[in-house]
Amino acid sequence: MATPKVLLFYAFTPLPDPEAVRLWQHTLCDSLGVRGRIIISKDGINATLGGDVVQLKKYVRGTRAYAPFKEIDFKWSEGRALEDGTTADFPRLSVRVRDELVTFGAAGELEVDESGVVDGGTHLTPAELHALVESKDVVFFDGRNQVESAIGHFAGAVRPPVETTREFIAALDSGAYDHLKDQPVVTYCTGGIRCEVLTPLMKKRGFQEVYQLDGGIATYGEAYGDDGLWKGSLYVFDDRITMDFSDHTELVGSCDTCAAPTNHVADCGDVSCVRQMVRCPACFADGTMCASHAAVA
Repeated sequence: MATPKVLLFYAFTPLPDPEAVRLWQHTLCDSLGVRGRIIISKDGINATLGGDVVQLKKYVRGTRAYAPFKEIDFKWSEGRALEDGTTADFPRLSVRVRDELVTFGAAGELEVDESGVVDGGTHLTPAELHALVESKDVVFFDGRNQVESAIGHFAGAVRPPVETTREFIAALDSGAYDHLKDQPVVTYCTGGIRCEVLTPLMKKRGFQEVYQLDGGIATYGEAYGDDGLWKGSLYVFDDRITMDFSDHTELVGSCDTCAAPTNHVADCGDVSCVRQMVRCPACFADGTMCASHAAVA
């Protein structure tokens, strides 16, 4: 019986021929029956994949055989099995070349060399994060969108009201967070990749002491579950939508209709709308429009 797993990873490294890497990665995944999403740019690779654990291990070996990807830190989590034992989390394979691994709209600002992102935030392991919090007053800064942060976040975190990653630059340039520029700021996101880009953008805008949680919330949850500084559920980018780290996860999100505690995330029912909303199952059953569409319905 196959054992389904989910594989999450990224690497910032110069790639002189992203299209050649795309073709190689597509062929490798297809030959192994691995499915999921891979984004490639001149600055590296970002992927979330699912499949049988044996085939995924073969994929890891094949990917590490390429010298720029040799040191990639692959993160594993449980997948959901179909009747044939394959994963239910990724029904198809998508391998694309884009200008940015994460779409901040700042391709010209990011600098990458063989060691990774240039002048990014100081990386902190979960244990180092706890030590820092005990030694000084830090500000947690959420590097995700408002739906993701609504259902789970670090206690007391600054959570910018952005719908997409593209909106972060405007938020930083607005002056709304200038009061944080002289304070120690710890950024965090799902697996760490958004903070790899966000932290140098913050430093270019005058933030003096910037850190990033290495491996993101996913790694922190593996270390401390729901018994540390994290509160709530984690939004994930596969068919699961959300995941919890324990059997006593706190509900920190609230329904956008009735304000009941919930971690349920739903898509807007308007086919032309790509917005998501935090809405409890009962209210979702009554109508699937997001707030902006419901207002004009």
